[in-house]
Amino acid sequence: MNAAMPRTALLTLALSAALGGFVGVPLVAEAKPAAAAASVDIPYEEFTLPNGLRVVVHTDRKAPIVAVNIWYHVGAKDEPAGRTGFAHLFEHLMFQRSENHSGEFFEPFKQVGATDQNGTTNTDRTNYFQNVPTTALDMALWMESDRMGHLVGAIDQAALDEQRGVVQNEKRQGENQPYGQVWDKLTRAMYPAGHPYHHGVIGSMNDLNAASLDDVKTWFHTWYGPNNAVLVLAGDIDVATAKEKAAKYFGDIPAGPSMAQPAVNVGQRSASTREVMSDKVPQARIYRAWNVAQVGTTDIDQLDLFSYVLGGAKSSRLDQRLLHNDKLVDNISAMTDASQLGSNFLIIATVKQGVDPARVEKAIDEELKRLIAEGPTADELERAKVQSRAGFVRGIERIGGFGGKADALAQCAVYEGNPGCFRTSLANVDAATAADVKAAGAKWLGVGDHTIVVEPGERVALAELPSVKPAPFNVPAVDPKYTTLPSQVDRSAGVPKTTSFPELKFPQLQRATLKNGTKVVLAERHDIPVVQFSYEFPGGFTADQGRKPGTANFTMGMLDEGAGQLGSLAFADAVERLGASVNAGASLDGSSVYLSALKENLAPSLALYADVVRAPRFDQNEIDRIKATWIAGIQQEKAQPNAVAMRVLPPLLYGAGHPYAIPFTGSGNEAAIQSLTREDLTSFHKQWLRPEGATLIVVGDTTLKDIVPLLERSFGDWKGEGAAPKVQAPNNVDRPQTARVFLIDQPGAVQANLFAGEVAPSTMDPGTTRFDIANGVLGGDFTSRLNMNLREDKHWSYGARSSASNALGQRPWMAVAPVQIDKTGEAMKEMNAEISQFASGQRPPTDAEVSRIRNIQTLSLPGAYETASAVMSTIGGIVRYGRPDDYVFKRKAEIEAMTPAQVAEAAKILDPSKLTWVVVGDLKQTEAPVRALKLGEVTVIDADGKPVVKK
Repeated sequence: MNAAMPRTALLTLALSAALGGFVGVPLVAEAKPAAAAASVDIPYEEFTLPNGLRVVVHTDRKAPIVAVNIWYHVGAKDEPAGRTGFAHLFEHLMFQRSENHSGEFFEPFKQVGATDQNGTTNTDRTNYFQNVPTTALDMALWMESDRMGHLVGAIDQAALDEQRGVVQNEKRQGENQPYGQVWDKLTRAMYPAGHPYHHGVIGSMNDLNAASLDDVKTWFHTWYGPNNAVLVLAGDIDVATAKEKAAKYFGDIPAGPSMAQPAVNVGQRSASTREVMSDKVPQARIYRAWNVAQVGTTDIDQLDLFSYVLGGAKSSRLDQRLLHNDKLVDNISAMTDASQLGSNFLIIATVKQGVDPARVEKAIDEELKRLIAEGPTADELERAKVQSRAGFVRGIERIGGFGGKADALAQCAVYEGNPGCFRTSLANVDAATAADVKAAGAKWLGVGDHTIVVEPGERVALAELPSVKPAPFNVPAVDPKYTTLPSQVDRSAGVPKTTSFPELKFPQLQRATLKNGTKVVLAERHDIPVVQFSYEFPGGFTADQGRKPGTANFTMGMLDEGAGQLGSLAFADAVERLGASVNAGASLDGSSVYLSALKENLAPSLALYADVVRAPRFDQNEIDRIKATWIAGIQQEKAQPNAVAMRVLPPLLYGAGHPYAIPFTGSGNEAAIQSLTREDLTSFHKQWLRPEGATLIVVGDTTLKDIVPLLERSFGDWKGEGAAPKVQAPNNVDRPQTARVFLIDQPGAVQANLFAGEVAPSTMDPGTTRFDIANGVLGGDFTSRLNMNLREDKHWSYGARSSASNALGQRPWMAVAPVQIDKTGEAMKEMNAEISQFASGQRPPTDAEVSRIRNIQTLSLPGAYETASAVMSTIGGIVRYGRPDDYVFKRKAEIEAMTPAQVAEAAKILDPSKLTWVVVGDLKQTEAPVRALKLGEVTVIDADGKPVVKK
């Protein structure tokens, strides 16, 4: 559940989603698209019930799941003065009980293994979505219809107070992040008072506090009727079934008033403005924004292409000038965020330390004006178009969730009245000429921008918008054209029971071995014309032993900064021209190099991929550039509450010298990164990236017969040099004698971020699955104990959780909770009590809790593998941890047979008397209440984990 900010359009998502030869052979000729593009579409049918509910149906039988996605055409734009934040508050309230279901909305969905379940609010709409097993569709539609037609009687003062507290903590959590105040300031500056977009989605604390029960109920009656909603059913369903079930569950709900949508009001500004603000940040950042054309226009589609050429790609104009050539910034981007009444065009630049932001602003302005004057080159435009299409193809692999097919259909239906509007956008992109893109830039990106420069300094609390007494509001009469169907459901019988579930299916793993010794594992997926590859190597962060901290991750991050005969920018151009995506990275125990290739461009994409793996250039100028950006990234980590904790907690858990006693960000430290030499990188690459002992995972639209010859061509003659390094599991460490508490000061923080951690047995341990289920009961799910206590009961936090990362050595187990800062001590006390009572057996796991987590872990499996990425991740675990090919089935059987007694025994792995706590927040407000708890010795440390000596 969250406020969606900033707003994002379908084609923008497609472009941003997309961004992400033989050695020694010139690749310029190799990198040309090799085949005609396959046709892609989202076919659908639609119908409307007599009460006005519009239903859109898309059939996709690849998995036994149905995406249920409902959009209400109400957002922050519809909130009158004095009622800001109501749409987002109501999104939260609709996850509470309804008149015919007394528990949390999530509960029935957890019992059937729903996936991708959430709700979001933005300026223009509120949406709710979930994927459910086909056999649980009746339950899902009953629940969605009950909150549409039978909610208001269940809203009481306690529910309002609870969710108001949760929302306020969500607001604090956002503002507590570095640069977190920018979006509210930008929104207020871009749109004048009285414009529907002038206030933020979460709204004003004053308005939320003033909201009465009657206000909230009136809001519901006004906006949440069936005639103001679109229901999308996508997946294992047909239109006949959809008609029958939609009529059954929604047909008897009376329509609400027909509320007029605000008129399009782009708010194009006549003058440029600017402001400077300070924040607790390590470096300056520039935000520059224009108000531009609304969603559903040719102009916004052409501005998408303009943004890609200007700053949306690795080799964009701004990246080339400011990142590669002038080296004035550590990162820079340009994008559009499309909305119903008007959109925003944004340029964001993080300025290098020591550089005057004015120099960066001047360079940005020069490149913007140059692109407006000259337009894109033919090659730039073609790459933008290819990436746009590639992003769309990858996005529609998913049935539901953020950006899936159901989302695309719902967005088009709500904003443009046409579920297939994405076809028009795709056609607009395809037809756009360089002159069109140039003209769109000239039309919209002149005067009228607003610039915010965030400078390092003190964080100043953001003033709330003035509180206004809301005008009386009378709900208009319902249009008599809407009628209802006879009721077919006895809601007093409760939620429909799901008694059968689809069988788990996992792709058969096919194997081969290349001439170079690499093992190939293939899982065929023919849903979309894309093939994904992950070359898996041992080592990872642990390979930094005897090396400079951060060597592994830095080396892997350099692989795609030029390879073969192509430098960094030329290589990026070649990848983008093919609609491919290439990246590499390291984790605790391994490293990998990834490729996502369009099937039509598979051979040339593999040629580029081979050069990344085999012949990275490690050009010194690129090493120097990445070093500077990397070090700036470390400094950014130290300013972010979660990241700084992930830097200091692992060394506290494992002790100096242990392979895991490193920042879990994998970034190392400033001194080590600064001292890295080209020889350090080539040595790591030579020693750890070698074909023998490696595994190449392939998932997608290919066969073993087709793919092995292509792989042999690219990798068959590759040989490792010298002796292969020995990979040993890290030694076990003892837990501390007693609990310890470490405090990190973040002056001005409005939240305290609480972390409790200790080591747990390795992923290779036979009891791993039992411990995972125990963790699920304690903190591994929304409905788990920690979250229900701190969020739903106390409403001190936006969310609390716990988890144990997989590792060949001892796993790091951590519980995490961001809480309002005046509840730091009380929240730590609650966390410690929950952990202690669970681990000691004082409050052992109940049958209901174990059953819920069991269902979440097992019944979700048939829908868990709808994407190639999900399949690839599971295969990666099979490879890394030596699991059998039928691991997913064996794990499922183990969980199904697990008893509460076994889970209670696994909970004993946790020892609350030996926890290591890290608290990140304003020391003036956290230190005294934490010391008063007497949980253990308290030490104040800095962002590097070093004790702070009080002056």
